[in-house]
This record gives sequence, C-alpha cells and structure tokens, in this order.
Amino acid sequence: MTRYRAMIDSMGNYYPSKIINNYDLEKKIDTTDEWIRTRTGMFERRFVADNEAGSDLAFNAAENAIYNSNTRRAKDIEMIIVCTISGDHPFPSTACIIQKRLGLKDIPAFDIGAGCSGFIYGIDIAKQYIESGVVSTILVVGVEVLTRLINWEDRGTCVLFGDGAGAALVTRSENSISHIIDSKITADGSDWELLMQKAGGSRYPATHETVEKNWHTVYMEGNKVFKHAVKSMYNVSMDVLKKNNFSLKDVDWIIPHQANNRIIEAVAEKFGSPMDKVIVTIERFANTSAASVPMAMTEAIKEGKIRRGDVVLLTAFGAGLTYGTTLLRY
Repeated sequence: MTRYRAMIDSMGNYYPSKIINNYDLEKKIDTTDEWIRTRTGMFERRFVADNEAGSDLAFNAAENAIYNSNTRRAKDIEMIIVCTISGDHPFPSTACIIQKRLGLKDIPAFDIGAGCSGFIYGIDIAKQYIESGVVSTILVVGVEVLTRLINWEDRGTCVLFGDGAGAALVTRSENSISHIIDSKITADGSDWELLMQKAGGSRYPATHETVEKNWHTVYMEGNKVFKHAVKSMYNVSMDVLKKNNFSLKDVDWIIPHQANNRIIEAVAEKFGSPMDKVIVTIERFANTSAASVPMAMTEAIKEGKIRRGDVVLLTAFGAGLTYGTTLLRY
C-alpha cells in the first residue's frame, strides 16, 4: 500500500524563438507545404539557436514550472529526472547540469532515454518515489533538440522534428483532489531497429564512415512505427482505464504524443473519442519527442482548457519500442 498520493503541482514549457515553417523547408529540400500538412499536420517547428542546447531549454522550462507553482520553489526539489535522447553530452547527464543551474546539491539527478515515451516514464518513476514517502517534490523534464539529429537527405523524416522542453513538479497530494490515479510503462524490444540513432555509442563509435553514412541522425521506418504506435498507445491506455474502473467517458482530455496528426487521429478513432477532447499542438511545434506531451499539457493549461479537477489521460510511444500511459486528475 502507498503512504502518499502523488500529483502534478505545476507545469511549464519553453521553446526556442526561431520558427521554421513548411515554406522555409520548401527552399531547403524537395518538399511542399501541402505534402507536409497532408501527411503530418505540421506547419511550424522551433529550432534552437547555434548557442543553445538541451539543458538551456530544460532549465527554462523548469524555472517556468517553479514559477507557476503556488507551493514549491527550487530549494524544495529533492530529485531531478530529465527525459531526453538529445542531451548536451553523452555524459554527464543533462539532469546534473540543470541541478547546478538551479543551485541544488546532494539530490539524485539522472536522465531517462526512452525516446518519445520519456516523460511518461519519468512521471511513473516520480510517482513511485512520492508514493513511497522517500521524497515529496520531484522535477520531471522532457526535453529534445532533435533538429541537431536530422538527416536532411531523408525527405520523409527531416520535416518531422522540432525542439522544446516541458517540465512538471510532481509533489505529494495533501488535502487535494489532484492526484496521479495510475500509470503504466512498458516496452517491446523485438523491433528496436525501427527507430534509432545508429552511431555514436559503443556499437558504432564516431568515424569518418559513420558521419558520411548519416548514422548519427534519426532513422525511422515510418509505416511500421505508425502501426505499432496506434496499437500500443491504445492497448496500454485501455489497460490503465480498465484497472481503475474508468471509461473514456470519464476522461476530460486525452494528450497523446505529438508524433503525427494521422497517428493522433487514429488513436482517437480507436478510442471512439471526438477530436475536440484531444489536445493537439503538432501544427505549431511538430514532433518534439519526450517534450511533446508536457509541452502540449502546459499549453492546454495556459489556454484554460485543462483545469484543476479535470481527468487527463497522457499516452506516448517511442524508440525502443517504449510506450506508456498516465491517468491523472489535474
């Protein structure tokens, strides 16, 4: 049995100021605005400046989450979890860099490399620590700078990605209706090759050959990933709903990973849910991987869509292949 309940106390996001739209991409590669919109639903995406890295976006998102909290400040944070596959360096973790920038010491700080499912993984881990009573305030950040990993020779994937960060303060739910009802994270490694960055690790360290072959960029078999994504997000979400005696009618908002508008619509259709209860930000930010779910949720809160007490279903799918769901009352 759990000693405490966990909740999302506050959220914040941050995205670079540089906007690249589909017409800009038309000048760079063989594509059109109509082709991108029809297949992805995307129009704009954010690109980091030359002097920006993942920790810069993550730190600003964290500061915004702290600012938006009525009860917590940076000094209250007892653990930092950063969800990213595009951190500043292979090591140390980006979480340690953020820890220093926040002026914190003597607390755990680590990264999670679960791809687009990263934030869901991070929330699940934070939930366990909060519920067990080990700590009372955890910072979870999803951040990606995938535009640094784009293969501009791959017309099908180079238009998909943008940069950004979203952060949440996960705290004890004390005398509050707000709480994380349940979550589930899982993976199926049998098809790990479908979505990957081939080189840069111990299997294929950097060489002239790996650079020339674009092995340090994102590789994805889109059609196969599409099928896995829809099925996996639906199944894991239904598992959590059924376990907690919830139906889709009890859910006020669904926030799926913002991978592709066709995937989002297919998931909604499988749920039997109208699109007006699905949060979609892909037209403005494209696919920001582990940052997409927290960025979308933060935007929905800022716009007044999601309010305290609303039941929200978060679900994501990413490299690994990883997937998961969080059911919460915000």
